[in-house]
Amino acid sequence: MDPLTEHTGRCLPLRRSDVDTDQIIPARHCRRLTKTGYADALFGHWRKDPGFVLNRPEHQGASILLAGPHFGTGSSREHAVWALRDWGVRAVLAASFGDIFQRNALRNGVLAVRLPDAVVDGLLDRAELDPTVTLTVDLRGQEVRADGRRWPFEVDARARRLLLEGLDDIEVALRAQDAITRHEQTRPDWMPRPSAAVRRR
Repeated sequence: MDPLTEHTGRCLPLRRSDVDTDQIIPARHCRRLTKTGYADALFGHWRKDPGFVLNRPEHQGASILLAGPHFGTGSSREHAVWALRDWGVRAVLAASFGDIFQRNALRNGVLAVRLPDAVVDGLLDRAELDPTVTLTVDLRGQEVRADGRRWPFEVDARARRLLLEGLDDIEVALRAQDAITRHEQTRPDWMPRPSAAVRRR
């Protein structure tokens, strides 16, 4: 996973509230067995509308999604985050998120930032007025910057560290492989162990 320390990009203004994960990626696209290749399914129902924000040429290449409150509610599917990431979104800014979506985002390289309603509304206004406007999301300093203004945000300390280092949970476990091996070697014989067949996989 690529480290995320500070990202500057143009905005995708999605002025919709209560966007659930089925709207982010319809369930029929969640049957694939990979973690990539979902960009074409992002907001699949809404993209049938030629005027939808993702279809507009002035927003192509934008990498910061501005959304209404309660973004990412509904089912816990990680595919919603994978689709955003595959389309090129590095950060989502909203007044509130579905809890599971926010955790999934942070674990999969997309920074979900909570900002006050009034701030998000102002940024939406700005991005709709001028599609070339850019925002900077600074994870090191934990602030969003635009037009000389700064807005602080909070983020889980462990998630922040993993994003800054570009690690996921599997990579964290692999870094501890020597300690895990030492622990397994000192386990009493009477404790259960994985079979040889399982260890070989």
